[in-house]
Amino acid sequence: MPRRTSLRWLAGAAAAMIITGVAACGSGAASSTGSGGMPTVTLMVGGIDKQIYLPYQLAQGLGFYRKYGVDVQLSTESAGGVGAEDAMASGQVDMAGAWYVHTIDFQLAGKQVEDIAQLSGAPGEREMCATGSRVTSPAQWRGQSVGVTDIGSGTDDLTLYMAARYHLTTRDFSRVAVGDGDTFLAALAHHKIVCGMTTQPTVTAVEKKGVGYSAFDLAASAGVQRWLGGFWPTAGVLARTDWVSSHKATAQKVVDALVATMHWIATHSAAQIAAHLPADFVSNALITRADYVKALTADKTQFLPDGMMPASGPATVLAVEKLAGKITGPVNLATTYTNSFVINANKKLGFSK
Repeated sequence: MPRRTSLRWLAGAAAAMIITGVAACGSGAASSTGSGGMPTVTLMVGGIDKQIYLPYQLAQGLGFYRKYGVDVQLSTESAGGVGAEDAMASGQVDMAGAWYVHTIDFQLAGKQVEDIAQLSGAPGEREMCATGSRVTSPAQWRGQSVGVTDIGSGTDDLTLYMAARYHLTTRDFSRVAVGDGDTFLAALAHHKIVCGMTTQPTVTAVEKKGVGYSAFDLAASAGVQRWLGGFWPTAGVLARTDWVSSHKATAQKVVDALVATMHWIATHSAAQIAAHLPADFVSNALITRADYVKALTADKTQFLPDGMMPASGPATVLAVEKLAGKITGPVNLATTYTNSFVINANKKLGFSK
């Protein structure tokens, strides 16, 4: 899940030096070559086994990175560790698979980061509320504790935004960092929170164990329109603007591979997608393969088929951030993303844009 970057970037930059398996791969990695003479790119994902982030790993499983001429070394952030976006901003990895909102966070902190390919147009999250709580509106959070991935995370922003739309402030309810998976399940089951925002596969695990139900759907288009007022771009390919400027050819190869992956997702079933992901991503202690496929079938429309940033997406994200009280200065949205690499990729693939 995404985390707040604007307040903790310097700490993240220092902590990133201890990332296992990544610290030795600095931002100059793309200037080196991997096997076959291809440029090497390091890309950290904000939870690589989560369904909302599946395109990065799927591209590897399909062989698309190498097909389009780049050796992408994937890694994932770990609980309590350095966030993917912070590792990217501090130069420990070249790219991050993280939410678009971080580009705004970094700009406010004086660091220029841009989104060069947009993979999803919805958060892919659900507000899971405890069985028997009968919560149907954020207005019912008054006097309650509500779970988020981490304080300052994207789920925290969305929670604050939804609360604000129902006239609740941070004085009216409490937010609790509960992570995901087992820690989220325990918090809901033991009534430490009345509701919490999470994604697949945790959503399915909550429902299977009978400890909660989906009150607000931020994965399906209708739910995003209802609760957020439009497309809310999340998972993207983030990189420092100076890195992109000096590695344009390499950045294009990565985008080519991921745009090809997005078109592949749009034309294949959830079962076919699952077949190209690591076995432990789709069948583990939380869910079975059948659960994974069922959940992905329901939520597959969150993925954008062409990698283009939705026209109204950045403005909607900014509106959420403003109402959540997270905007501390002027924001130039035009510098937070570019569609140029995606347009080139779609032309190369035979899709005119």
